[in-house]
Amino acid sequence: MPVAVKKAPSRKRAAAVSSLAAAPSVPRTVRMAVIGCGDWGKNLVREFYQQPNAELVYCCDTHEDRLASLRRAFPRIEGVAALDPILNDASIEAVVVATPAPTHAALAERALAAGKHVFVEKPIALAVADAERLIAAARAAGRQLMVGHLLRYHPAFLQMKRMVESGELGSVHYIYTQRLNLGRIRKDENALWSLAPHDVSMIVELFGCAPVRVTARGASFVQEKVEDVVFVTMEFPDGRIAHIHLSWLDPHKIRKITVVGSQKMVTFDDMEPTEKLRIYDKGAVRDYDSYGGWWITLRSGDIQIPRVDLTEPLKLECQHFLDCVRRNETPRSDGEDGLRVLRVLDAAQRSLEQGGAWVAL
Repeated sequence: MPVAVKKAPSRKRAAAVSSLAAAPSVPRTVRMAVIGCGDWGKNLVREFYQQPNAELVYCCDTHEDRLASLRRAFPRIEGVAALDPILNDASIEAVVVATPAPTHAALAERALAAGKHVFVEKPIALAVADAERLIAAARAAGRQLMVGHLLRYHPAFLQMKRMVESGELGSVHYIYTQRLNLGRIRKDENALWSLAPHDVSMIVELFGCAPVRVTARGASFVQEKVEDVVFVTMEFPDGRIAHIHLSWLDPHKIRKITVVGSQKMVTFDDMEPTEKLRIYDKGAVRDYDSYGGWWITLRSGDIQIPRVDLTEPLKLECQHFLDCVRRNETPRSDGEDGLRVLRVLDAAQRSLEQGGAWVAL
């Protein structure tokens, strides 16, 4: 009786099997919708439409002209004027809320209640209680809640953060920011709420904690009771301070943050096309003699301009949200982060209304 001999697989077949086993799994596609397609919302539409792991199914806006424009630019998207088709579509995993700030909390809460992951633009809400309710809703639904603090995803800021955390700057003494321009004067919010979320988010992240008290002064020159210029000072638990200058009534367009350390200092200038970071080897050192006397020596060394990855921050932010949805991971700028920023804004607004009084957090 002949004995059956099991043939070894051919080299070609063995190689194919090995290649298949080693091939990485293809990330699943996240079906999603964008609510609010105005000045900033349309940028989110563009970016999520281009993301390889996202399928942007719906755009929602109450302005028919915006929807018509989006339909022409992105034919695969369905434009709707109401929220119900999105919330009732079980295939939609994630929703982006990019409507005016007063509507953020209500829309995000509806989306979470419908079982959707939510990306909400800054600020997370206008009232601390609303933000706390959103965080609780996301936790109860088992869904991710991310706040659009865009500059937290900027490669230059991330590089600056690594410098702070590594101790390259020494001990960080203080931070100050400038966010100035002539124009976009708003009627429904002052310069604090329009501009400060970016800077507060970066400062709190770099210091690694929230401030203990805040003071703010401002003035309304163009419109009554709508501050065009605001100065905010924050004091942190260990005595360090941060200062923010905000204005949409200024001859200069400036988007800049400076970190002053005991060993080095660094600036992130977002108006620079390529040389966004500058590191200054400068500082003041106290020297002592053998008799107990001391004096201050100033050190002024080289200025370094490191190479910075110029990937668009919005692209990185959108990728991060999709990754968090797919992997069920907590976003870098989650609801708790949004709440920390909101508490500072709320305290600064109360200080404005009290003529600059210190307000504790």
